[in-house]
Amino acid sequence: MGESILPEKENLRRAVRWISEQGTFSVKVVDEASLRFDLSPADAAFLLRHFAGKKEA
Repeated sequence: MGESILPEKENLRRAVRWISEQGTFSVKVVDEASLRFDLSPADAAFLLRHFAGKKEA
């Protein structure tokens, strides 16, 4: 009824896109994305695991 809540995991998709645009995959950037996109601890942990093996641009 007029809810403006984003579909499930939309914030996670936006966070992944934002992190990719930053050109670096540091823990600091992932932490900022977690706050910026109001991610759950589980989603933040996923991002850390996902980006852990990536090299900085």
